[in-house]
Amino acid sequence: MNLHEYQAKELLKKYNVAVQDGIAVEDVKSADDAYRHIKNKTNNPFVVIKAQIHAGGRGKGRFVGTDVPGVKVVKNIDEATRLAKDMLGNVLVTKQTGKDGKRVNKIFIAEDMYYKGISDIKEYYLSILLDRSTSQYVIVYSQQGGMDIEEVSANQPDKILKEYIDPTVGLQPFQIRRMAFALGLTSDAFKSFQKFVTNLYNAFIDIDCAMLEINPLFKTSDNKIVAVDCKMNIDDNALTRHPELLNLRDTNEEDPTEVEAGQYNLNYVKLEGNVGCMVNGAGLAMATMDMIKLSGGDPANFLDIGGGANAQTVEAGFKIILKDPHVRAILINIFGGIVRCDRVATGIIEAYKKLGNISVPIIVRLQGTNAEEAKKIIQDSGLKVTSAILLSEASQLVRQAIS
Repeated sequence: MNLHEYQAKELLKKYNVAVQDGIAVEDVKSADDAYRHIKNKTNNPFVVIKAQIHAGGRGKGRFVGTDVPGVKVVKNIDEATRLAKDMLGNVLVTKQTGKDGKRVNKIFIAEDMYYKGISDIKEYYLSILLDRSTSQYVIVYSQQGGMDIEEVSANQPDKILKEYIDPTVGLQPFQIRRMAFALGLTSDAFKSFQKFVTNLYNAFIDIDCAMLEINPLFKTSDNKIVAVDCKMNIDDNALTRHPELLNLRDTNEEDPTEVEAGQYNLNYVKLEGNVGCMVNGAGLAMATMDMIKLSGGDPANFLDIGGGANAQTVEAGFKIILKDPHVRAILINIFGGIVRCDRVATGIIEAYKKLGNISVPIIVRLQGTNAEEAKKIIQDSGLKVTSAILLSEASQLVRQAIS
């Protein structure tokens, strides 16, 4: 589950992680009030306004039809009002959003970090994530933080440093000191960094983050280390341990069909192909997508309906797949282990009749308990559904349907 910047910062505050403070708002009047509050609090007319979307590259991004960036500094209330109007309700396009961009429903009015001037300030990069190849956590960091970190990673990989952490031992003080030396920190900045990274790692572990990125990690003129931006992703599988975080989910930032699938407890991921697939089991779903590719098609989705497939789940799966206008055929691939194939076949027919007017070819491959009986049920149904038992049969039927 991805969080917005302002949500992630609120969580980090609870772990005493120093962050750029601010107020999230969703209308112009509140933006004006927030500007005045931040200005008075910092005694500084300069305030940063940031669009809140689940994508990076906001500073270099632009709102559709304008030259307005997703992050901008304003120096008075008139500029703040004008920028809030330009951002709220409009679409921001960045390298990470794709050409369609994302609609901005909230903006973050934040304090300016140049409050002591521009001398001796520095922007770093730091992130914590799981390295599956080593079964360890890793802190990735660099002296070259800020908006150009992707270019640094691509063109100067030697500038990207890593510190691996054994999860059974945890992050050790000597590792934090090694990182601080590598970043060239000294004196108060060195001490501030030690406290910052210790608290950040504790937050990462305690919240069950899959990824926690701070970019830029800012060193102020008075040697404080502060998270100016924050990107946080929480492991979905750990949310049962954090029910209080579920209300932070912003479904407006997610694909509507994926949200709908979640309401039916279906595991669905939209892809860009022309063959919809409905499968029980993640492993079988991956094999099915491979088979579709070998048949000359492209999978339009990943859809795992689980081990207890019935008429209701099949109907929900049909509805979701058919919302994609690019789908030219649907392949249902079910292994009858927990559930009998004849029951699944009956569920498919019930769902087909209930939905009606399905114009794309449907291929059903059922294997396992009562597979032969299931094939006969489908053949005798009189519906435009083609059945198969062998994977090779289903592959050939898919090829014919899309040719």
